[in-house]
Amino acid sequence: MKYHSSVTLTENCRCYIWQGRGNNCNTVLLPGLLRGDRQHVLVDPGHTMNELGEPCFDSLTRALQSDGFSIEEGGLVIGTHCHPDHIEATDLIVKEGGALFTLSAEEHEFYRTAGRMFFQAMGGEAPGVEPFFYVGEGDLSLGAADVKAAIKVFLTPGHSPGSVSLYLETERILITGDVVFAGSVGRTDFPGGSPSLLRQSIDRLSQLEAEYLVPGHSTQAGSVIAGTDRVRRNFYGIKMFV
Repeated sequence: MKYHSSVTLTENCRCYIWQGRGNNCNTVLLPGLLRGDRQHVLVDPGHTMNELGEPCFDSLTRALQSDGFSIEEGGLVIGTHCHPDHIEATDLIVKEGGALFTLSAEEHEFYRTAGRMFFQAMGGEAPGVEPFFYVGEGDLSLGAADVKAAIKVFLTPGHSPGSVSLYLETERILITGDVVFAGSVGRTDFPGGSPSLLRQSIDRLSQLEAEYLVPGHSTQAGSVIAGTDRVRRNFYGIKMFV
């Protein structure tokens, strides 16, 4: 079975959509952004293996290889938040390729307390790797000498205390983690969740001009939302019930 499908949004952004029966997140690849041999950025590498025994990380590795990329070329892993279905595989990427890892300071503090226990309760193996730096609200400057990515980071708590969303400003791509899905929103009944903060985060993101919305998970309503009008309608619809 093919567990990931590859979707190219632009030259600087590829999505690997999870299609297994069990839980795992979608992964985003931002290729060629970094200097040196490890040029690629991965957002939310997902589970190593999920609750159904599906080989999530092996599937992602194969999907990347099919597109001409390798885990060993990953130089930076960005976690939108610390749930195991988003960052459990980080340890393997760091060990196999020497990548660096980052998430928000707020999320790391949560992970060090209640988040770690929740991680283990969900059946994930807690990563041993520590963030090399913290990603925070504002501009994230990444890029080789001839390639620059204008990435804006938004702190978007609600699903988790330190969740971040990423906005590729030039290409108008919005990566929302588990804040916004197609036709739905992230759960707030997990430790650290807050319905009121989630509403505020969704309202902030809805003000952006996005051509693509890349959610952390697919729903019955779909996965990647393409087209400015469709993204706006999605925000309009979900804001009616959050």
